[in-house]
Amino acid sequence: MFELRKVRYREVLHVHELNIEAHKVTCILGESGSGKTTLLQLLNEMITPDDGTILYRGRSIAHMDPVLLRRECVMVPQSPVIFSGSIRDNLGMGLKMSARAPATDDEMRESLRAVCLSKELEEAADRLSGGEKQRLCLARALLMSPGVLLLDEPTAALDEATSLEVLTSITGRARAEGISLIIVTHSRSAADLIGENIIYVHQGKIVSREVVSS
Repeated sequence: MFELRKVRYREVLHVHELNIEAHKVTCILGESGSGKTTLLQLLNEMITPDDGTILYRGRSIAHMDPVLLRRECVMVPQSPVIFSGSIRDNLGMGLKMSARAPATDDEMRESLRAVCLSKELEEAADRLSGGEKQRLCLARALLMSPGVLLLDEPTAALDEATSLEVLTSITGRARAEGISLIIVTHSRSAADLIGENIIYVHQGKIVSREVVSS
């Protein structure tokens, strides 16, 4: 799905060669500051490399419309982006910005269930806790049914038990819909639970890759 060849971004990340498979759960592990988030941002051209080539399904992303690429490869940052208004308003924003048909209330409620968030659609989004806001952003992204979800520490604001529950649920939803998941996480236990491929980043370099299951 993604192919990286001799990619360099400043002094933060140097990737000689990396392939990321479609329809898999790929976890990116590494210490803080190792370049994990930078790698994620390169994949949907939130940032551009200084050197090298990144291919998405055989096409160089440098020659793709970045807006269309980001609609296909949706990124959820670690810090939740919340809009004013209700939970319903926030859930619909991704579809609206992608110029897609709005979701039904039932579809919105299903997306909330997928992230283990028990809230009413009419509730004010800005009254949610940090962990709830993070899950609302995940639900919004799932509702878009993209080809790829790029998740940067998607459950960092949650305790470990809730985090694993949410990640397991998201993974099940993604597999059912054929969504490829690429997840930056600091949790080895989370990677062991949901990951099919694990990429280790250390000091800006890919140091190993582990295939957990086929």
